[in-house]
Amino acid sequence: MIDMIKMILDKIKYLAFALSFLFSGVKGFSQYAPAAGKLGSSALYKDSSIFVNWAKQCTIYRGWKNIAQKDSGFATVGDSTSATGKAGENGVVSLGDSGIAICQFYKPLLNGNGWDFAIFENTFDDRYLELAFVEVSSDGWRYFRFPCHSLTDTLNQTGAFGYTEPENINNLAGKYRAGYGTPFDFNDILDYKDLDKNNIRYVKIVDVVGSLNSKFAAFDTAMRKINDPWPTPFASSGFDLDAIGVIHEQKTSVTISINSNQFIKGPNPIKAFQKLNIDNSENKISSIEIFDAVGKSNKLVSGESSEIEANDLPFGFFFIHFSGPTVNSIYKGLKL
Repeated sequence: MIDMIKMILDKIKYLAFALSFLFSGVKGFSQYAPAAGKLGSSALYKDSSIFVNWAKQCTIYRGWKNIAQKDSGFATVGDSTSATGKAGENGVVSLGDSGIAICQFYKPLLNGNGWDFAIFENTFDDRYLELAFVEVSSDGWRYFRFPCHSLTDTLNQTGAFGYTEPENINNLAGKYRAGYGTPFDFNDILDYKDLDKNNIRYVKIVDVVGSLNSKFAAFDTAMRKINDPWPTPFASSGFDLDAIGVIHEQKTSVTISINSNQFIKGPNPIKAFQKLNIDNSENKISSIEIFDAVGKSNKLVSGESSEIEANDLPFGFFFIHFSGPTVNSIYKGLKL
């Protein structure tokens, strides 16, 4: 309930901002950082010493070449490895209309002083911008989106090779040309109990379709349609992810294991009245959460717990997520 109230307040805050812009009558009011190389730009060059690491792994869920004509097929340029490593070195992966990329890192990201990471796209021009939403997660289940703004005119659809002014864009990936990253600061996201800003393991990039057609339109935080080049019915449709540069990361390595039983002992499958024993002898676990087969959280268990009873587990397949400063482990089980 608290998180829901925070999200509502977040919407109200940025809706008020948008209204103040619309009715201010002052040219240039509340515009954002300009293109790379211009005074006041927030663009970060790929060779900057500010970057200490790069995304190491990425999962891609392709979107359509044209979401309004789904028989056009999906975007095809690049693959998951194209989004890893340093910007400009491994090509790019095109997400397509509404496509998604979920990237992971060598070490969790943390909320440092100033910007925490930057996302690189491959646009060839300061004003030909293909945009994407950015979300982050500590556990890989629950994602939280950066508040974002698009002040681009929405009276006319931006065509496939149309222009967007970077000064009208805030907290959307793709704001800058190839070689220059768009930076993000975790402080821009409100505080939620399910988001540990000093333990960010996943960054999700979601293509902004860019259509003004209400059936397909995407909206910024102030519920304003986001207008960017569309349709782009090509193999390279949508946002072209080049890389994610890390600015602040944890200094300790994290143990990441899937379908692991390193912290749990007991029967699998498990039946009524049986128990699973938790081994936290090294005090690595800070929280334990149980999910059903579709990812719905069923129960949050204290990291100090020594056992989980079958009664606390959902029927069918379930997952138990163990997390801590140096731990990210998922146990998969079956309850009969």
